[in-house]
Amino acid sequence: MINTNQIARIVLIALLIVGCLFVLHPFMAALLFAAVFCVFTWPAYHWLWLKFGKRDNLAAITMTALLSVAVILPMAYLATNLADSAAILIEEAQVTLKNLQPQAPQWISNLPLVGDKLATSWQRAVVSHEELMKLISQYSEPLRKFVLQAVQLMMGGFLQMLLVAFIAFFFYRDGSRLAKGIVLMVHRLGGTLGEEMLTLSCSTVKGVMLGIFGTALAQSIVALFGFWLAGAPMPVLLALATFFLSVVPIGPPLVWGGSALWLYNHGDHGWAIFLAIYGLLAISTVDNVIKPILISHSSHLPLLLVVLGVLGGAFAFGFIGIFLGPTLLAVGLTLITHWVALQDRENR
Repeated sequence: MINTNQIARIVLIALLIVGCLFVLHPFMAALLFAAVFCVFTWPAYHWLWLKFGKRDNLAAITMTALLSVAVILPMAYLATNLADSAAILIEEAQVTLKNLQPQAPQWISNLPLVGDKLATSWQRAVVSHEELMKLISQYSEPLRKFVLQAVQLMMGGFLQMLLVAFIAFFFYRDGSRLAKGIVLMVHRLGGTLGEEMLTLSCSTVKGVMLGIFGTALAQSIVALFGFWLAGAPMPVLLALATFFLSVVPIGPPLVWGGSALWLYNHGDHGWAIFLAIYGLLAISTVDNVIKPILISHSSHLPLLLVVLGVLGGAFAFGFIGIFLGPTLLAVGLTLITHWVALQDRENR
């Protein structure tokens, strides 16, 4: 016999859950990233908590302030200067195109299959002013749109990080109580296996975040040294751009490539060549070698899923999705792999 009261309670609970998710949906990305970031930085918060005499509010305020100084302020500085710097880069590119030599370099002509066509197009564009203007307009407009989208992404990320910092304060302050409640709920739902999965999820989050932020920090430091040594303009701004764009494969080459172009147009040909080689062999090596090794080693996440996590996370959650996407995929893959291994051992 159907219990009408029981069905009504289930329906009401389901509607309540759907309503809560609907209300929290606009803030889901910030909530998830705040949770991930707090799990990653919890050892630092716990150390501060002990140093401040186990005062929750003071330790939470300090950690939130450190988050603002370390991430939010550099994002604001980068977002406010990115548009002007990109406009200068576009002008430098236009000047370079206008000052092209009549003949294409020999190495372009020697390229297989396309060398002759490129050399002919080069000569026709340089000789014909109309062709040159067409070439400039062909590439400058897409570049302007790309820069505008990058500025919008950074500004959106800045606003998201403000919300993340606000939420993180409460996660830090009430983290111990929240953790106990989550552990109790997981134990009631999944028993010992559920607790094991929760512990595994936390360790995976820490490993992936360490790989992403650790690699970004290392790459920005290497880039800062190269920009400073070559005499590139605003090396700190360029290093910050390298830090935030390090999760995108094409991001850092745009930064050091644009800097090399600027140096070349201002007569520093030797330093321009040095920065191009340094960017290819040093800066990009950190991105292309160290980051995949760190992330894959810490979470057993294939490089393909790392790239898909970055791109899919950006589309789904905006700027913070760049960091959140690989983390969620890593947690999901780790839990599924661990569960399959447990089932395989039980069936033997």
